[in-house]
Amino acid sequence: MNPAIHGAIIAAKKRQQEEEEQKLTQYNADDLNGWEFKIVHSTFGRFRNSEIIRRLMEEEARNGWEMVEKFDDYRIRFKRRTDKRSLSSGGGVDPYRTNYGTSRIVFPLVAVGVALVLAATLFLLENKSAESSAMLYLPFGIIIVFAIVMIVLRRK
Repeated sequence: MNPAIHGAIIAAKKRQQEEEEQKLTQYNADDLNGWEFKIVHSTFGRFRNSEIIRRLMEEEARNGWEMVEKFDDYRIRFKRRTDKRSLSSGGGVDPYRTNYGTSRIVFPLVAVGVALVLAATLFLLENKSAESSAMLYLPFGIIIVFAIVMIVLRRK
């Protein structure tokens, strides 16, 4: 698929999610009186796992947040009383975080890194003047890069 088209599809999907969140989170003055809200996002849809949701709820509860609803595998809404802001220092996590797990910037960086490794691999395979000893280490380099990518994607 053309990268420009793929980028446009991703941007349209993000815009659609933001519009949906705006519609789903409309509040009147009574709803907001004494409450604050936030939506926590998961880049890789980790909220399909009930154990991860339980762990997230425990972490957020330390800062006074209560789960309101799960929109989908990527978004969960929380609320807390404004008088519980004093709990913010004792939770061990940022009380205003809006991303859970791998940062949204990590995935594009990993994708660029993998693309660069593949490009270098293709260059070495096509380059007839490259030393044959370099070709012996190439599979190990690919395995190491793949392992690093998997670790980054699997981390919390």
